[in-house]
Amino acid sequence: MGRWGPLTAVCLGAFMLLVDVNIVTVALPDMARGLGTTFGALQWVMDVYALTLAALLMGAGTLADRIGRRRLYVAGLVTFAASSLVSGLAPDAATLVAARAAQGVGAAAMFATTVALIAASYEGRDRAVAFGVWGAVSGAASGVGPILGGVLTQHLGWRWIFLVNLPVSAVAIAVTLRRVRESRNPAARRLDVPGIVLFAVAAGVLTYGLTRGGVLLWVSVAVAAVAFAGFAGVQRRTAYPTLDLGLFRRPGFVGVMIGSLAMSGTAFATLVNTSLWLRAVLGLSPMEAGLAILPLPAVAFATSLVAGRLLHGVSPRWTVGGGLALIGAGGLAQAFLTADSGWADLVPGLVLTGAGAGLALPNVTAAAVAAVPAERGGMASGAVGALRQLGYALGVAVLGAVFRARVPGDPAVSHDAAGFAAGLSAAYATAGTLALVAAASVLLLVRSRRDRRPAAVVRTGQDVTA
Repeated sequence: MGRWGPLTAVCLGAFMLLVDVNIVTVALPDMARGLGTTFGALQWVMDVYALTLAALLMGAGTLADRIGRRRLYVAGLVTFAASSLVSGLAPDAATLVAARAAQGVGAAAMFATTVALIAASYEGRDRAVAFGVWGAVSGAASGVGPILGGVLTQHLGWRWIFLVNLPVSAVAIAVTLRRVRESRNPAARRLDVPGIVLFAVAAGVLTYGLTRGGVLLWVSVAVAAVAFAGFAGVQRRTAYPTLDLGLFRRPGFVGVMIGSLAMSGTAFATLVNTSLWLRAVLGLSPMEAGLAILPLPAVAFATSLVAGRLLHGVSPRWTVGGGLALIGAGGLAQAFLTADSGWADLVPGLVLTGAGAGLALPNVTAAAVAAVPAERGGMASGAVGALRQLGYALGVAVLGAVFRARVPGDPAVSHDAAGFAAGLSAAYATAGTLALVAAASVLLLVRSRRDRRPAAVVRTGQDVTA
């Protein structure tokens, strides 16, 4: 592998953790039948992974700086592999959800270290090439997930969407131990354990309430509000905050955070419900369902490549705001399904949503970094990643509740074409509306003029490698 060994190790891990965000999408009906579970439990198979990843992502970066990036990356790979094995062998929904939470822990350790490992392993032109390859692999992962999940489910069974991670993890661990040097930041700030715990509690309780509804929703909102208030209090008092709340005095940062929270949820969360419709009502196979939703990730990947080359100097006000507007238009375009609709009726909306995601996603991190002082760039980048994952988890919960309210019975076993169409239309209308509100927020709050400070610079001046 030569000098590209570190890149290989990092890309293998990044590919796995990003594929696992949506690889289960088209396998949900098979999982429901195999485990005898409900739609609510299926939501948690998706949600708990994104929630754990969101809750731990910012803290994981700080921990990696202190104990060593390679060490934490390998620990993440081991955790991810072990939890994938448990997921693949899970005898019931509760075990699967717990294992998916553990997967999120491993994914957070891996995701928080990938950029720093590449930066510490390469310099000059090689670093630029490495980040380009890493970005392409990360973008491709979202497109491969539904297809890979469909192929494995159809030919080997749904359990193999988790078991396939074992050989890939083994190769990644071996290459990391042989080819990747250890690196750390001796000036890293102290880990904010109380802040991380309070953020995780607030996010988890809120999502739980949204999936259950009724009285539990209001109880969960109250508990989440208390936990978020506690998180804010800790951030104000501690000398080493996970998130400097003073950054929210900057309108541009607020706009980018709103966009980050809305982006993944409005673009991708409804695919959970769409896959149930494609499988249960239209009778598509797992692989056919994966191909039916492929236009969204495929267009997103192609758009991100083109936008990266042609829109390099355009303000994030227009790339992020415009991308969200396209996501909103895509959601609304899919809000008119009927009992007679087929998979082809989704394509125009999926294409619009994919174009919006491809325009906004690659630019949102750079926009956040450009909106804050240079010394807070890493914090801003971590916050963007955390809010994107949290937004996806909340999107699955909120849009799932909207969808479920209009489908008679349990959507995991229902075949009511009219109910599914009504539920999907309402969910897509909600997603589209939220995306348009977020787009307006970005356009109003993010400044037009280009920040003179480079937004995508990876700062490694304090790193030491061994």
